[in-house]
Amino acid sequence: MLKKLRLLFVLAALLGTLPIRIMAAPNDSADLLHRIKHVFVIVLENEGFDVTFGPNSKAPFLSRTLTSEGVLLNQYYGTGHVSLDNYIAMLSGQAATPQTRNDCQVYQDFALTGVTPDGQAIGSGCVYPASIKTLPDQLNAIGKTWRAYAEDMGNDPNREAATCGHPTLNAVDHTQASEAPSAAVPLGDQYASRHNPFVYFHSIIDSPDCSTHVVSLNLLPQDLLRESTTPNFVFITPNLCNDGHDAPCKNGQPGGLVSADAFLQKWIPMITSSAAYQRDGLIIINFDEGGLSAQQTATGLSIFAPGLFCCNEQPGPNLAPFPQTTNITPTVSLTFQSYGGDRTGAVLLSPFVEPGTVSFTPFNHYSFLKTMEDIFDTDSYLGYAGAPGLVGFFGCVTSDIQTEGHHQPESCGVR
Repeated sequence: MLKKLRLLFVLAALLGTLPIRIMAAPNDSADLLHRIKHVFVIVLENEGFDVTFGPNSKAPFLSRTLTSEGVLLNQYYGTGHVSLDNYIAMLSGQAATPQTRNDCQVYQDFALTGVTPDGQAIGSGCVYPASIKTLPDQLNAIGKTWRAYAEDMGNDPNREAATCGHPTLNAVDHTQASEAPSAAVPLGDQYASRHNPFVYFHSIIDSPDCSTHVVSLNLLPQDLLRESTTPNFVFITPNLCNDGHDAPCKNGQPGGLVSADAFLQKWIPMITSSAAYQRDGLIIINFDEGGLSAQQTATGLSIFAPGLFCCNEQPGPNLAPFPQTTNITPTVSLTFQSYGGDRTGAVLLSPFVEPGTVSFTPFNHYSFLKTMEDIFDTDSYLGYAGAPGLVGFFGCVTSDIQTEGHHQPESCGVR
């Protein structure tokens, strides 16, 4: 038995340095990337790797069923705490500001004072000017389609519109907390703008197309019926209950990983049975950040985030040095030891990947964006997606994408 365990350990170590096989394998990563035409992203909330994928996971569909059918990214990391800065990173490659790290309680314009050589906006605030580009801007430029599907958006029209829903500019964000079902809002409203990164960029919200591109999740089943109506890039934002953020939820559901797992059990089969996925699809299930830990002391409650990171992630130009401690109340403190988002893990599903495999290559949200840009052959990498040495999910890719001072890394990811 001991000999067998040692052998398994050696094999696991090798998996960390060797590419993972692709089903019906093309000869190189570039071939695989160019076969993928439809990407479906589901972002869940606030759990560390060991909680989600450990033996006592409350999400068995995700942690067991889906990992057996796809690829587990064992070393996937968030890029910050608490939520919004991670979503911003996935869509634009931008690092955090003090406001996005605090989930932008006020939906305020970003005051831009400059841009670094590696594409980082210098300044403060939340809603980036139109000069700061996003993955949707890149997709528009090359004729690819995209849609963001947000659950519960528009349930309460007094909080947000049913399409392109966001708070009033430079006003308090009233979507920060869930709204329980009531006579006025029978379904309640558990939509959170901070989990919908599309509405934090003027290049998107100022466009007349925003109302047709940023829509309710209720529209996704109809779009999945035909490959021609399924966007190339699909970004799914569950509500605050079904993404695992709240527990328990305002509608009486358990929340946490239990509700997140139930959401996946409903929507993943709907996606995998669609013509677009079966022909050339990729599903990515990730988490914005790892969970926080709490310790009761003689003076009150101390909440901690280790802030671990990978992939030579940089904090960006707008944050003060770490550690950082905030007194939430006189007896509750929140300490960020560093600027990372901690280890969360992620899962990939695709007809093109070998089921039941594991990647130990380090990835983060900037790796996610880089992977999207490689798949869709955009003409540049945005922000920290172009960081030297950063690896996309499918590793070494021969590509025409160029960034000043950037070259393709030698190490590889999932293949």
